[in-house]
Amino acid sequence: MKFAKPVLAASFGLLSIFAVNAHADALADIQKAGVVKIAVPQDFAPFGSVNADLQLQGLDIDVAKLIAQKMGVKVQLVPVASANRIAYLQTHKADLVISTLGKNAEREKVIDFSQAYAPYNNSVFGVASIKVSSAADLANKTVGVARGTFQDIQLTDTAPKSTTIKRYEDNNAMISAYVSGQVQLVGTGDFVAYALGEKAPDNKPVLKYIINESSCSVGLNKGEAALLAKVNDVITAAKKSGEINTIVKKWLNVPLPQKMATTFQ
Repeated sequence: MKFAKPVLAASFGLLSIFAVNAHADALADIQKAGVVKIAVPQDFAPFGSVNADLQLQGLDIDVAKLIAQKMGVKVQLVPVASANRIAYLQTHKADLVISTLGKNAEREKVIDFSQAYAPYNNSVFGVASIKVSSAADLANKTVGVARGTFQDIQLTDTAPKSTTIKRYEDNNAMISAYVSGQVQLVGTGDFVAYALGEKAPDNKPVLKYIINESSCSVGLNKGEAALLAKVNDVITAAKKSGEINTIVKKWLNVPLPQKMATTFQ
């Protein structure tokens, strides 16, 4: 009996080791299931939106399908909003996030990123009558953003304290706020703003200033080296073949920037 506790403790130790060893990596799980779950935008044209047939379409949708095809598995598209896309990844509702996801130091603490696959500039837009050319000019003004986006984070860090930042749950809500006149300035992606002009032709948003030049990467959980390597291999091959450039030109009407096209990490 005097050896019961040490033996029990050793048993728990072995169980822990077995539990760790028994956990297959994400790439192996995907290949076994024959399906990769990819979180994509549904309210962020031209990166992701729902068409008249209620099907998802956009740049990120095409990239998701391309990656799944090159991995040799089926794709399960998981619609997400900017505010919950990383949560879907961390709770394993998605294996990958392809949703205009930009890399920054805070996000890199919790998830990993692939190489860039598309350009994405973050800027402030607004009605023509408002003069804004820098963050300092936002003093005592109100600007709308989609909650949890790069623009939300960046404007929170750079705008004067007197700036009112109105955070909306998704881009559709932010766009509606601009169209209805609830806000006259918005922080968003360039291509979203141009699309917004189609919904407000009498009050098209004008570029005020670029917050920063950014890019889109695939997000995945930390510690998944095999999956990260596979995704990067697929993107590298698609850049070299011109497939990524074709997708970018289709949806953004610009070619893949030369530096991005020749950077494979």
